[in-house]
Amino acid sequence: MAARTPAREAAAAKIKALSSTVAASSSSSAAKRTLSTADESLLITTLRMLATFDNAKNAIFALVLYRLVSARAFALLLKTPAAKRKVKRELDTAMAEVEAKIVPRPSHLEIHRDLPQLGKEAEWIRAELAKLQTMEAGVDSKVVEAEWQNRDGQMVWKGGKVSGAVYHGGDDLSELLADSIKQFLVSNPLHPDVFPGVRKMEAEIVSMVLRMYNAPPEAVGATSSGGTESILLSCLAMREWAKATKGIKEPELIVSVSAHAAFDKAGQYFGIKVHHIPVDPITRKVQVGRVARAINSNTIGLVGSAPNFPDGVIDDIPNLAKLAKRHNILLHVDCCLGSFLVPFLEKAGYETEPFDFRLDGVTSISCDTHKYGFGPKGLSTILYRNAELRRFQYYVKTDWPGGVYATPTLSGSRPGSLIAGTWAAMMKMGDSGYTQSCRDIVGASKEIHTRIEREIPELFVLGKPIVSVIAFGSAASNISIYDVGDHMSKKGWHMNGLGGDIPAIHIAVTRLTIPVVSEFISDLKQAVKVARSTFSGKKGSMATLYGLGSGVSATAIVGQLATRFIDTLYLI
Repeated sequence: MAARTPAREAAAAKIKALSSTVAASSSSSAAKRTLSTADESLLITTLRMLATFDNAKNAIFALVLYRLVSARAFALLLKTPAAKRKVKRELDTAMAEVEAKIVPRPSHLEIHRDLPQLGKEAEWIRAELAKLQTMEAGVDSKVVEAEWQNRDGQMVWKGGKVSGAVYHGGDDLSELLADSIKQFLVSNPLHPDVFPGVRKMEAEIVSMVLRMYNAPPEAVGATSSGGTESILLSCLAMREWAKATKGIKEPELIVSVSAHAAFDKAGQYFGIKVHHIPVDPITRKVQVGRVARAINSNTIGLVGSAPNFPDGVIDDIPNLAKLAKRHNILLHVDCCLGSFLVPFLEKAGYETEPFDFRLDGVTSISCDTHKYGFGPKGLSTILYRNAELRRFQYYVKTDWPGGVYATPTLSGSRPGSLIAGTWAAMMKMGDSGYTQSCRDIVGASKEIHTRIEREIPELFVLGKPIVSVIAFGSAASNISIYDVGDHMSKKGWHMNGLGGDIPAIHIAVTRLTIPVVSEFISDLKQAVKVARSTFSGKKGSMATLYGLGSGVSATAIVGQLATRFIDTLYLI
């Protein structure tokens, strides 16, 4: 028999406890009524597997077995009526908190369930829009009109306490964008013969972004509705390319666990199997060696991030590019977050890492213009090394009774007004404007990074972020980083909770963050002190639904919580 070790004994204790729970559940009449024959058979097999534990040769086997068995056993337990009732109670409690935060019902705002019998006057509409613009999530529903009138009209996000989300280029630029959008309000790129000016602006946007990313002369691109659509299009193009050139019918994509969730959405939408590769626990970059081992005959492409959303770290794009070239597969680099920062790092005087088309293996790049490009929300770009690759994202139908139907992206009609607004932003900012913006934003990010490391020893920064996102966790066993996040929320900060291998929260620095860096550090120090003094060992209430949610004890029901969260968005 193998010698006992602390890890082995801990695993043994977990497995024995799980065994008792499963055994009790499987013997209950409720479980027998709920579980299928196959499930009961699986439970018996599970218990037999558990019985073999004492003959296991090492603790690794035990830990792996525990993870596999516990996940499945817990899923089976959730089928029992008692468990279902408990889950419903927890969900109802969590959703009550979410609804209170997301769906405020201030008394000074009317609720409109039906069309007004008579159309409202323009002045009334403008006044109502002003109220909606300054509406805050989580405001007490008993707030009265007088309280609203006493407000200074300041939007919450303008205070600089929101992580990412709002990429504001300044009031003057916003006014210019509003004028540009108004001028092209009815335009639609689906009809280039009717709106030739919109077609021209769109082509110029793509051209300018291509050159930012050092694309070769034959490189091309398109605009999309946002980063998610750009990623979807890149995956669609990969799938269709692999089908046409390699005959691959069961496509597989290899991504980092830190890659954007839109790649998993693409996998679900387009029937692509997605393999998730862990990041290095220290550098937070995807483990390239494990990427290499995951490549097989069905692999259509690889994905790297510059930077990734959770940690703000740029993956090892050069070695991913070499792998892609060696195996004749595609490599997409997601720069949606890095957007108009990473191309300007070097010009701004900061260190950078290779990530763009100068690496021969990079075949496509996604870049949002509506983030650090300061364009209006709802526009992104997808770039390809050549026109052949771009054609794989097109849709063309020639035998439709309505005529030939052909679109470059997932959408048919598109708002030309957003193209006009984006073009105006890029022309106004220029190369020098974006360089200075990068210098200011990344400078603020580096100050936060440095001050956390020097002034708050209870926290540590994940990896070596060099752009705008700083993720940090707790270095102290008596401080929950999620409690820190909760206390920052009480101070008015909108932070992002991270649900990866290391509990952490992050801040994505924007131009609005720059003047409040010292306030952020001061509040963070205080939040750490409060979190330590109130530590109970329980998980904080900060959940990880893209930085927003409510605490529940069992991670198996987070998916249900997320679904119900989306339902909440449409409550009146």
